[in-house]
Amino acid sequence: MKIAFSPCPNDTFVFHAWAHGLIPGAPELDVTYADIDITNNLAASGKGPDVLKISYAALPWVLSDYALIPCGGALGRGCGPLVLTASDAVDAASLSGRRVAVPSERSTAYLLFRLWAAQNVPGGVGEIVVMPFDKIMPAVRDGEIDAGLVIHEARFTFPSYGLTMLTDLGNWWEADTGLPIPLGAIIARRTLDLDAIAKWIRASVKYAWAHPEVSRDYVMQHAQEMNPQVAEAHIKLYVNEFTANLGDDGYAAVTALLSRAAKEGLVPEVDLQKLL
Repeated sequence: MKIAFSPCPNDTFVFHAWAHGLIPGAPELDVTYADIDITNNLAASGKGPDVLKISYAALPWVLSDYALIPCGGALGRGCGPLVLTASDAVDAASLSGRRVAVPSERSTAYLLFRLWAAQNVPGGVGEIVVMPFDKIMPAVRDGEIDAGLVIHEARFTFPSYGLTMLTDLGNWWEADTGLPIPLGAIIARRTLDLDAIAKWIRASVKYAWAHPEVSRDYVMQHAQEMNPQVAEAHIKLYVNEFTANLGDDGYAAVTALLSRAAKEGLVPEVDLQKLL
């Protein structure tokens, strides 16, 4: 079975057991490690692998071919994207007309940013530049762009780049909705046995929690020079109760995000029943 997910610690932690043949009855995985912008585009092309990790914001473009799997993804509280600058500016108005780097135009981070900016940045931002998320903080630091939208371990490492947090979009979303932040989704082709895939993913998650030391070398091998303490903090933040089961709050968060975005004309309207 072909699968694509990021090399980030939460994904490698979640899928380690399945990828290493430790889940009884699960098929062998052929893994592609790819940035979220790549997997979003793969899914939208209709030519992607059997299973992918994509942004929840990209779901409206892929639901004809893929179904949402209710586990294995990334939702949570206190784990939202950050808007960073190299200055001490803390006023959202400072982004008016500026160049902002984002990890993907169909990422949840970018969708949250657009919803937030519509309320807080007079006249809107200027040019949006898409770049791999690990390149964003150096670009902000070096003055190549005015601000950057960052995700994942950047929450822990941005001070080392001398950057300032302008806003935490997760805090904004949670205060506005009371719901967790829907970041990364696991999807699978509708032609597959979706219940079986969910069962194998849950088993992989439970194995990872029960035997965290077994996946450590695999996680660090793909962690892009991240130190072990940051990788561990990353896993604890993004692998949580919603990873094992979306549940009512998880589905409510996804529904709220896509409904709001559709009303603003940021994503196509979708039949939200297709998410269930």
